[in-house]
Amino acid sequence: MNDIKLIVTDMDGTFLNSQYEVSPDFPRIYQELKKRNILFVPASGRQMPGITQYFTEIEDEIGFIAENGGYVVYKNEELFADKLEHQFVIDIIKTIREIPGARAVLSAKKKAYYESDDKTFVNYFTRYYTENQKVDDLTLEVDDDAFKIAIYHPEGAEKNIYPYLKHFEDENLEVVVSGQYWVDIMNRNINKGKALEIIQKKLNILPSQTMAFGDYMNDIEMLKNSKYSYAMQNAHPSVKEAANYEAGNNDSFGVLEVISAYLNLDYKRVIKV
Repeated sequence: MNDIKLIVTDMDGTFLNSQYEVSPDFPRIYQELKKRNILFVPASGRQMPGITQYFTEIEDEIGFIAENGGYVVYKNEELFADKLEHQFVIDIIKTIREIPGARAVLSAKKKAYYESDDKTFVNYFTRYYTENQKVDDLTLEVDDDAFKIAIYHPEGAEKNIYPYLKHFEDENLEVVVSGQYWVDIMNRNINKGKALEIIQKKLNILPSQTMAFGDYMNDIEMLKNSKYSYAMQNAHPSVKEAANYEAGNNDSFGVLEVISAYLNLDYKRVIKV
């Protein structure tokens, strides 16, 4: 494993701990990656500002995959930006309104838009979508390019959201359970794996030179596009099945444990599946 040129990691449940914190060891480890010309790329279902806020000092040095692959940036250069057709937005939002307890976020290039008056939900989702705006009606077109619709349910996404929305997969859309409480809907073939491929092709980096980390189903394509693919100890079972290796949990900063081991720095454990 001495040929790594790119390390890509999911954020929530993977790189960040349960308090949404970055390990205090990251700056030291990042400097070692930089010395060895290894590109670091955070990849998330979050909007871009929700990711870059954690990397302000190195933002112009690294790559970012936002919106589950719908928006890709490398050293401040936009490599890819998707757009969801407005008619899909209308149809999806109307369906979501019929799901008891479900809340929607329209995630776009400038901002994330919501129509809910549920303060608990708003306080929760704005952790991830830092640039946001309330609107009266999400079915009315906004002056912004929408990447995806994120749907939240406080009692869990797999059982309480996905069954009501999976039929949109028949309309050339991706419907993916992206977290315990979230389902994301994007255009077909928009995923972190395709976004990673865009970066790999631009920089002539192979999957065999890529290390990746994830914890939920929206990470699977990304893991499959990496030879050194790691599922977190706290990952969904399907993610563990897709990955070649296992890292410690996110609260022990398992991503940095693995990277430290690769760099021959201080580390705790690397567990093979």
